[in-house]
Amino acid sequence: MRAEDGELTSKHQPLLVLSKITEILDAFSLSRPSMTLGEIQQATGLPTSTVQRLVSNLVAQEFLDRSGDQIRIGVKMAFWAATATKGLDVLAVVTPVLKEIRDATGETASFFRVEQGYRVCVAIAETEHALRRNMYVGKIVPLPAGSAGRVLLAWNPELTEQVLAGPIEPMTEGTVTDTAVLRELIHQARADGYAITAGEREDSASGLAAPVFDSSADVIGALAISGPTLRMPREQCEKWVDLLVGSAEKVTRTLGGRYPS
Repeated sequence: MRAEDGELTSKHQPLLVLSKITEILDAFSLSRPSMTLGEIQQATGLPTSTVQRLVSNLVAQEFLDRSGDQIRIGVKMAFWAATATKGLDVLAVVTPVLKEIRDATGETASFFRVEQGYRVCVAIAETEHALRRNMYVGKIVPLPAGSAGRVLLAWNPELTEQVLAGPIEPMTEGTVTDTAVLRELIHQARADGYAITAGEREDSASGLAAPVFDSSADVIGALAISGPTLRMPREQCEKWVDLLVGSAEKVTRTLGGRYPS
């Protein structure tokens, strides 16, 4: 081997190690914050000896913490993450994720926030289909109707009580106006971690939404996929649950957020 070849190899070798370290760190999620060595090996597919060696080194450097046989992301990482997320623009994080969702599903992906008792679309990646739901940045929608509104209410009990205290105006024949029924549906959305609706805001239209949280575990918005029920029947929405919930978790983690305990 030529000297320069050896130099090239030594320069590129650490990148292989970094990719394996990244696989290990990426195996942790908000829904799976701690794992055993065996679970990490299963999640990454790396050889057991490699996982043992890298995890030991990561624990020594405080990238990971170990308690008994349970391993989790190290607290030291939070100090670095704090500088990365400080002043981070939520929309700068959300927009590329919306495009990923739109490209994966072919349907419109949106991000909603609560503003003065309504939900407002603040970011969108539109479908290329000619037949689409009427959605745009700045669109204001009553909170009780649709999947995004249900998700925003599910993690905001105070707002939920305000909404349920007043009359609920129907937007379509499918809008849930019975407060007892709506309360149950809101509770179910929180238990499930997402909401699926059809025909509540627009006839023959469906929606699927999941929450995004901040560092205080407060819901700050809802990622949503929307489209005609013709293309988004219930069974199709259910197939996209993992994609959407995973995308919402990605945004939450990037923003330094956490899920409510």
